[in-house]
Amino acid sequence: MTVSYFYLLGLLVTSGQALMQVTISLSKVEISVGQSKYFTCTVIGEADNIDWFNPEGEKIISSQRVVVQREGIRSWLTIYKATVDDAGIYRCQAADSKGHSQEATVVLEIYQKLTFEDVPSPQEFRRGENAEVMCHVSSSPAPMVRWLNNREDVTDIDDRRFAMLPNNNLQIKNISKRDEGIYRCEGRVEVRGEIDFRDISVIVNVPPEILAQQRSFNATADRLEDITLYCRATGSPKPYITWHRHGKLVEENEKYDLGDDNTELTVKNIISSDSGLYICRATNKAGFTEKQSFLQVFVQPHIVQLQNETTIEHGHITLTCEAEGEPIPEITWKRSNDGMIFYDGDKSQDGRIESTGHRGKSSLHIKSVMLSDAGRYDCEAASRIGGHQKSMYLNIEYAPKFISNQTIYYSWENNPINISCDVTSNPQSSIYWSRDKLLLPARNITNIKTYRDGKRILLEITPLSDNDFGRYNCTAINSIGSRIQEYILTLADVPSNPYGLRVIELSQTYAKVFFNKPDSHGGVPIHHYQMDFKEVSSEIWKVVRSHGTQTIIVLGNLDANTTYEVKVAALNGKGKGDYSKTEIFQTLPVREPSPPSIHGQPGGGKNFKLSITKQDDGGAPILNYVVKYRSKDKEDQWLEKKFLGNKDYIVLDHLQWNVGYEVHIIATNRLGHSEPTMFEFVMPPKPNIIADTLFNGLGVGAVIGLAVAALLLVLVVIDVSCFFLRQCGLLMCITRRICGKKSGSSGKSKELEEGKAAYFVTLR
Repeated sequence: MTVSYFYLLGLLVTSGQALMQVTISLSKVEISVGQSKYFTCTVIGEADNIDWFNPEGEKIISSQRVVVQREGIRSWLTIYKATVDDAGIYRCQAADSKGHSQEATVVLEIYQKLTFEDVPSPQEFRRGENAEVMCHVSSSPAPMVRWLNNREDVTDIDDRRFAMLPNNNLQIKNISKRDEGIYRCEGRVEVRGEIDFRDISVIVNVPPEILAQQRSFNATADRLEDITLYCRATGSPKPYITWHRHGKLVEENEKYDLGDDNTELTVKNIISSDSGLYICRATNKAGFTEKQSFLQVFVQPHIVQLQNETTIEHGHITLTCEAEGEPIPEITWKRSNDGMIFYDGDKSQDGRIESTGHRGKSSLHIKSVMLSDAGRYDCEAASRIGGHQKSMYLNIEYAPKFISNQTIYYSWENNPINISCDVTSNPQSSIYWSRDKLLLPARNITNIKTYRDGKRILLEITPLSDNDFGRYNCTAINSIGSRIQEYILTLADVPSNPYGLRVIELSQTYAKVFFNKPDSHGGVPIHHYQMDFKEVSSEIWKVVRSHGTQTIIVLGNLDANTTYEVKVAALNGKGKGDYSKTEIFQTLPVREPSPPSIHGQPGGGKNFKLSITKQDDGGAPILNYVVKYRSKDKEDQWLEKKFLGNKDYIVLDHLQWNVGYEVHIIATNRLGHSEPTMFEFVMPPKPNIIADTLFNGLGVGAVIGLAVAALLLVLVVIDVSCFFLRQCGLLMCITRRICGKKSGSSGKSKELEEGKAAYFVTLR
């Protein structure tokens, strides 16, 4: 090494160059945000200039916070109150009078302690909006942030509404009242073991919502009557209720009483001028809502006769509604289950329902009553001054009806089964089971029982012999009639054998086998399939169970280049059916891997990253990758590197700028190696720091100034052209005002000729 040093020194001396050596007092420094630091650069040799360059490659000019000082062979770089943006590699560069330069570098790493900014509490949101709970936490390196609620990480909750945004804020989509609470924003810096948190109270404000209220109110004038309007609202925080009339706030006085937190407005001593709109307004932080109530001061209709009725299916019934009022109200009927309205004289499309009325009394006639006619009927009496509505219910009684269409059940000996007798009726019916006129359960029969489950009765049968299979009857009786339903219990069987067994996918270590379902499931659903397989030379069968009733089963952990037998059977509740025909197959032999597939891209600095796509390993794991590479320009010797087979990328480092390289990559397993994969790439040129940063130094104002100057120059050239060629423009106007208008065409022609000549000379 000493020989090389003197040899290099001799070359420098003989070439007439002065030897310079540049050193920096520190090579790597780590400080926190806000600290100050200085670095000393010492130059041995004759240096005319000693300059410092920031991590962006820009020459550092002294400022109030970053100061460069030089004294003799030393130069100091001082950084006061460092920020995160100050981090990077700083260069001290020394240059002599001949333009030769040397440099040294120092790495400045800056970290920031955990800092919480703009973390208000509480934070309030409106229900239904996509809330963003703010927590601005910063550090260097960047902190790991998580959100906790009730000591649980909210991002681990099975609720897709919660998500942590890239800015570490917590997003709660469609926020609801149940999302209220204390949320902890916790920041961690693992490399320093640093942790801190802020607890944030999240409040969800719910806009006011006025509950359903009566829209219109009627009263009789001049009878010293009072009437109360109601307005109740929900919301969070609790809404504040106010009443308004004719655009003015209603306040409590001799005319109005406000009660129960303003939810009740009583209008006293009703007179005709009290008629009109009364607006209820509910207000809270989340907004406000309004609803109107209309007060009509007249004699309103009043229904005096309306009652519930009962009839039977297929019978006839008349519903009657009678009302009073002045003037005499008209009556309409409305069926609630379908919204059908009947005015006086109306008929339904099928002609079964007809409405008739006379002077405040209306009848609704229903013939051949159907079950769909049951339910609520609204009678509304209305006149030009208001209306009154009451409801009645039509109850329809009918004989029992069986709900379920399943009448055949399957079981086998000693396997209990429940047969359900589902019945609907009105009134409720009595239900019992029988067989061959024998009521069940019977004292001498222990394997047949009955259970009541709501409106149905279950018959539990545990078959002990063939005699327990056969026909069973369910009878339902009420005051309207009776019905009998027959059920059949059949002996179940195991499924038939699957067929069409074949291997649809094969490798060295697994086989995917397909088969067709059995033609018969035996009366009981198939719940899974069992596939047996073994080596042909072995007597021991291995068993694989299907996922549910899937007809494709994968056999794994097979040996390569081995012959196997396989068969499959279906299983239901009764048991396992017959096996299919045996299929024989042979796994593929193990071989060398196929060539790897690669693609690449430049890495940081003088690196190049080669990504490896997963390949066919030939049935044996990839042990390693052998990489050979060299530059194409200089035809250097091959450089070789080995990487483990579990790698999915390879990084080639210490490469040369703007040089092409060729790469050979071979994959190896226990049987050998693949054919080589060829890959070529060219490294990018070395970054030109001065060229890259030239225009970056221009501010927005400088760029705008240059653009304005260019525009003015273009306008001046156009105006001069107009002056000499067409005798117009701003310059022409100025000339005429100053010099006046000259007489004689010859003088004007001469001036124009001279002007053109001068103009063309200027352009040349």
